Amino acid sequence: MQRTEIKQSDFEALPLDRMDAEKIAGESTSYWKDAWRRFRKNKLALAGVVVIILLGIMAFIGGPISGQNYYQNDLMNANQKPSSEHWFGTDNLGRDVFARTWYGAKISLFIGLMAALIDLIIGIIWGAVAGFFGGKVDEYMMRIADILYGVPYLLVVILLMVIMPPGLWTLIIAMTITGWINMARIVRGQVMQLRSEEYVMASQSLGASNSRLMFRHLVPNTMGPILVTLTLTIPSAIFTEAFLSFLGLGVPAPLASWGTMSSDALGSLQYYPFQLFFPAFFICLTMLAFNVIGDGMRDALDPKGR
Repeated sequence: MQRTEIKQSDFEALPLDRMDAEKIAGESTSYWKDAWRRFRKNKLALAGVVVIILLGIMAFIGGPISGQNYYQNDLMNANQKPSSEHWFGTDNLGRDVFARTWYGAKISLFIGLMAALIDLIIGIIWGAVAGFFGGKVDEYMMRIADILYGVPYLLVVILLMVIMPPGLWTLIIAMTITGWINMARIVRGQVMQLRSEEYVMASQSLGASNSRLMFRHLVPNTMGPILVTLTLTIPSAIFTEAFLSFLGLGVPAPLASWGTMSSDALGSLQYYPFQLFFPAFFICLTMLAFNVIGDGMRDALDPKGR
């Protein structure tokens, strides 16, 4: 067997200029950049984002494009099938379904986003305070949340809609009375895990106030689960609005939402199914898009997938 002689020069670094070294080292990346990179690889989630953006755009320009009034009755043109004049047809009062669909999109998306935003704010504050202070504060706050959570959600919403004057904000408030609890529980759990981290104790030793520790250090580091929960809260709120409007407890006339349109079209389903198809289709499409986005964000923000 031939013996190979090992020289000292074999252990010396090869000549390499700075540009080549930077290419080998690679570009540094943050947690959010890495999450965005993984999210972009999820084509289904990106398709969901595109769908939501298009729905949002059409909610504002769909009515003017049609040239029709969403609330004007025209009994002479009632129950017309889709045509070049009325792209989605007309309902039993002669109102243009295309114009009403996109005006309804504006109302339904607004209710869903506002309800989710209020849930987000209350849930973050409640969960952060309970998780940060712990002890008796946590026990009392979470017992209150547990009591509210034990009451059936839809029962509370329906009861409030019956006793309160009808309106968009009444509907939003009714949906957020107990809707924030899930967000609060998630934030509480994350804050309890992070409050013993070294960077938190270091900030505390430097004299940082409790509010600064909670909302400048702890809450920002829980944004992953918060964003995922938010994207799943929006479709739930949209569905709740549609369900209440379908029961006649939602958006008051002459306003239109996908739920009120579905309710109005139910009586004509056998003869004019297109009147129900369009609002029901966009409810399903919106919920599916948000759920797909939420699943994509969960995969992208999962530290185990890094």
